Amino acid sequence: MERYAEQHKIALISCLEVVLMSMGNTKYNLVVAKLGSYDVVIRECYKHPEYLKSVLKEVYREDYEYIISEIKAQLDELINEKDIAEFFKIMES
Repeated sequence: MERYAEQHKIALISCLEVVLMSMGNTKYNLVVAKLGSYDVVIRECYKHPEYLKSVLKEVYREDYEYIISEIKAQLDELINEKDIAEFFKIMES
């Protein structure tokens, strides 16, 4: 399990970035800036989903649920992996 954690992290962050970039550069850059105020970069959100959740809800408001469902769709079967499932448990709580 542990040896896949890094691959899962890369897959999750890649999907997250693709989905956010598809929603527009301005908001993506706003997310990056707001995460910076927590001293976190996007690739660290795997370990700190609570920061990401807060920032995404603030920046995207009514599109938050859509973004989460798009990331899950991109990840496909990986969402069943324990570490990814834990990430979404926090994002959807």
